Amino acid sequence: MKKLINTPAHVVAEAVEGFCLAHEDLVRPGDGGAYVIRQDAPVRGKVGIVSGGGSGHEPLHAGFVGKGMLDAAVPGPVFTSPTPDPILAATRAVDGGAGVLHIVKNYTGDVLNFETAAELAEAEGITVASVLVNDDVAVEDSLFTAGRRGVAGTVLVEKAAGAAAERGDSLAQVTEVANRVIANVRSMGVALAACTVPHAGVPSFELDEDEIELGIGIHGEPGRRKVAMTTADRVTDMLLDPVVRDLGLQRGAEVLLFVNGMGGTPLSELHIVYRHARIRLEEAGIRAARSLVGNYVTALEMQGASLTLLRLDDELRELWDEPVRTAALVHG
Repeated sequence: MKKLINTPAHVVAEAVEGFCLAHEDLVRPGDGGAYVIRQDAPVRGKVGIVSGGGSGHEPLHAGFVGKGMLDAAVPGPVFTSPTPDPILAATRAVDGGAGVLHIVKNYTGDVLNFETAAELAEAEGITVASVLVNDDVAVEDSLFTAGRRGVAGTVLVEKAAGAAAERGDSLAQVTEVANRVIANVRSMGVALAACTVPHAGVPSFELDEDEIELGIGIHGEPGRRKVAMTTADRVTDMLLDPVVRDLGLQRGAEVLLFVNGMGGTPLSELHIVYRHARIRLEEAGIRAARSLVGNYVTALEMQGASLTLLRLDDELRELWDEPVRTAALVHG
């Protein structure tokens, strides 16, 4: 294992410290680095938005803290949920009096720990709502979840909810927007090679030279099946078709097309995937009205990609277009 780290035990703490130093115009560390918080939080009268989960998926979640997106992100150990205490502390820190929304990916540890933190916050008089992101069409159940996993679609939930909160929506309205994105977003991923968790020191799974893992999760957990390595266009078909089917997209639909890298895939390859997916959608009469390509929800240095579609309506398109200023996403 070759990694630019000092010791596995300090990876997350040192990465968070470095991130906050590099982006001190946008964020600051909370409680000695237990969470990352927007510089101007809490914003009075605005719904606070908190997300988080195991580290190793950067820029998710800390990279999306800032105006128009998250108010705080809580990083756990690599591929391991944060405990309730820092989630509760982050919830307190972003409460501007309008309530706080927790955006939770569907992994058992995340669900339990965010639920506990929400209960503790409610006991302190903070109104908390929660939404559960479960956009992965690859599996219905796994060792890591009860039901579908939350993967790259999380970014789109955070963007829409953050924009709704920024324009002054109530907690109920922000929660409704987040749930509408969840109902209309689906993802599917593929791994070409495994990643290595620092404290494990060995690859998280094995693939033969001519194999890829279709339907991989963002922690290296198994997908639908191993298949023979093939061309980028054929791999893209294997990602796109299940997503289109699951969403029930029909001719005339508008979508946001998001091609996400898993950490070790060059942008040139991600754009080759995007190209073929865009052509296939156009042939089916489905318009890619908005696009996102890049490494946004990673699995350390895993080679691979995921493909996400969000069915757009007028409001979701407008919320996507609203200004956002974070370390990992800036537009408007």
